[in-house]
Amino acid sequence: MSEPVSTNSLEVIVDNSKPAEAAANSKNAEKLVDLTAPEYYENRELSHFKFNLRVLRQAKNHKHPLLERLMFLLIFSSNLDEFFEIRVSGLKKQLDFGLQRPGPDGKYPEQVLKIIHEQVRDALDEQYSILNNDLFPSLAKEDIHFLPRVSWSDELIEWTNEYFHKEILPVVSPLGLDPAHPFPRLVNKSLNFILSLNGKDAFGRDSGLAIVPAPRSLPRLIKVPESILPKGDNFIFLSSIIHAHVNEFFSGMTVTECHQFRVTRNSDLEMSNVEVEDFAIALQGQLHSRRFGAATKLEVGIDCPDELTNFLLERFDLTRDELYPLDGPVNLQRLMALYKMVDRPDLQYPKFSPGTPKGLSENNQIFSAVDKEDQLLLHPFQSFIPIIEWLRQAAKDPSVVSIKQTLYRTNESSELVEALAEAARNGKEVTVVIELRARFDEEENINFASILQEAGAVVVYGVMGYKTHAKMLLFVRRVGNDLKRYAHLGTGNYHRKNSLLYTDYSLMTADETVCADVHKVFQQITGMGKKIHPKLLIHAPFNLRKSIVKMINAEAEAAKAGVPARIIAKLNALTDVPVIEALYAASIAGVKVDLIVRGICCLRPGIPLVSENIRVISTIGRFLEHSRVYYFENSEPQVYCSSADWMERNLSNRIEVCFPILKKKHASRIVDELNMYLEDDGQSWELHPDGVYREITPELNSEFDVQNLLLQKLS
Repeated sequence: MSEPVSTNSLEVIVDNSKPAEAAANSKNAEKLVDLTAPEYYENRELSHFKFNLRVLRQAKNHKHPLLERLMFLLIFSSNLDEFFEIRVSGLKKQLDFGLQRPGPDGKYPEQVLKIIHEQVRDALDEQYSILNNDLFPSLAKEDIHFLPRVSWSDELIEWTNEYFHKEILPVVSPLGLDPAHPFPRLVNKSLNFILSLNGKDAFGRDSGLAIVPAPRSLPRLIKVPESILPKGDNFIFLSSIIHAHVNEFFSGMTVTECHQFRVTRNSDLEMSNVEVEDFAIALQGQLHSRRFGAATKLEVGIDCPDELTNFLLERFDLTRDELYPLDGPVNLQRLMALYKMVDRPDLQYPKFSPGTPKGLSENNQIFSAVDKEDQLLLHPFQSFIPIIEWLRQAAKDPSVVSIKQTLYRTNESSELVEALAEAARNGKEVTVVIELRARFDEEENINFASILQEAGAVVVYGVMGYKTHAKMLLFVRRVGNDLKRYAHLGTGNYHRKNSLLYTDYSLMTADETVCADVHKVFQQITGMGKKIHPKLLIHAPFNLRKSIVKMINAEAEAAKAGVPARIIAKLNALTDVPVIEALYAASIAGVKVDLIVRGICCLRPGIPLVSENIRVISTIGRFLEHSRVYYFENSEPQVYCSSADWMERNLSNRIEVCFPILKKKHASRIVDELNMYLEDDGQSWELHPDGVYREITPELNSEFDVQNLLLQKLS
């Protein structure tokens, strides 16, 4: 028989019994284990930062080409900025408003911030060590050089002097600090210099301090002409040229100290539902303020003296915990320009051409192909072009009478927006739901809305209080005497550039029930009325969480009945407590649970007698894993794709759709591809019960790299 034991101060069951008794004991275990205990949960923000660390570690991974390793290092910088702009600023706001409530993991905001500052400081030390001791020397061996001032030849000094006077001096506005010139409002993430001065200027001022902002219009990386240095690719940082000539901004005075600095600010927009008559106008008013939000992080050059750093900390209302001295350029992500400034395909990933299924190949009538059978695409291994081409064909097709689409993010000069505008000009009923609050794409989405409205399309901005995150495209086409619907549903955005970088599924279907459900969801978003009840689609914020938990519970019941039970979910993030509790209960019941979670995961796998049947892996490779797929072995249908992660915001505060994969061959294909991810040992990390991610290493040198295998198979 089973004996009760104590684990983590909770009474649980050790199962040594026969299957029938084990099933009964699993029910007892559910009752005896407190599934809300904080030791079973990872902190959301700390898990988020662990994902950023996995990105940084790719910069040390020699399986990636050299320039791609540099890009991973720079992506870490970009991710870290956003982490401070949104997540850290949110924690600081909780402290400011006295909202000291613990999360599911039991940690308070103040504790989390302390851990973040410690871990970020260590990570930045590692980042600049990788840059200075590995990447820069490796690039130099490949004849790509970043030239410090101490290495400049007389000829190069003369060239930088000319460049400074021609390109930099005319656009820089140095700012002396005195009562008439108080400390300026510096733009979020802008490069600046703080200077100590000796002497008096023409007006007799001698405050001793000045600020030199580097204009954002100037490139941070400048290529030296071949006429000066004919061998290799040679670059100078803008900051080096400004530093070399900084005395010229202050004629007759002496610059005794000159140091780079950069402040990161709160960039989360807050829109109240109260008294907003025109959401687009209200949002436009908020965009400017984003550049000057409360400071969250101050980065300075490593040699900046305490006198100046303390002055800056005081001006930005930051503590020394929020100060990060850096051993190199303080605005690293602007180095991304290098990728297009050198022609070195040997140092980059090999180019590839996404595959296209035969029925969707160029010049084919896509409506006919979708009439014959559903089409399933996995980007970027398969092309996103058929979706764009479908919309283009619909814009010109006289049989198409109506087009509806959601847009969350799309690329700068979007072919999709052009096709929608053309369709509207051709007299079709075009309705576009544009989510203006797609973070950091708000301004671009406002511009797209204007283009579409001018073309005659109906543009709506979703529902106040709920982001429209669903990815849906619906056509209504006259076929004979009848009207027929067609739909595209996806896990990713309508963004051609991202479709070459992000993994996502696309379903193109003419299934009557699915298309009718898509039509109902559009009606609910654009109009008003009671809750709708789709037959096959599951949608948030209404019943997606409830349905997910129900399917998880059904697997648990199957396991208790002695039936093989399994769940596979591929997600960007898992944070929702009710879903995590259901997964724990399923694990206790004996369900095998495999979770492929790229980023944040608040669930802890492998805890004896709680989550020992749960495995969590994270795949970090050439492509950003972005698709959301759910598999439940005992449900019918078994496979769902979705726009939604298992996060509170997706399940409670967003409009999301989850759609079934009805065709057996497509469902089987997706399950096969999920199992490929679970076998990956070339670019995956496994989360352990202690909250640490450990890289999965191949056995006997037989590496299984899922992204490369999918490239070979599908592209």
